[in-house]
Amino acid sequence: MLFRVSKYAFIVGNTSIEMIIAVVAMVFLVLGLYINKKVGNYIPKNNQEINSKKIKELGISDREYEVLLEISQGLSNKEIADKLFLSESTIKTHVSNLLVKLDAKRRTHALQKAKELRIIAR
Repeated sequence: MLFRVSKYAFIVGNTSIEMIIAVVAMVFLVLGLYINKKVGNYIPKNNQEINSKKIKELGISDREYEVLLEISQGLSNKEIADKLFLSESTIKTHVSNLLVKLDAKRRTHALQKAKELRIIAR
């Protein structure tokens, strides 16, 4: 509808093209701000607390835990290494240690166990 009105105004010659573009831009700006306000305020409630005691019991170091969190974000060893400014072989060592400490055979299994133990958010 807005475009039809702007088309009509342009054809009639009452308004310059710049003015029509500015009005359309303002409408979309206001619409975008409104949608952002509605959607942006949504914060998922996570009733689950991280069991830091269990992290200590398992002997997971701070760096290993950091790697575990990055794995939970779906990052590869290379991506984790780049993000944490470490070598890929160091990340592989941390992942291997995590698999042993969580008694898991694969990264996905380690994530599943970490969620069950409440050491990472679901």
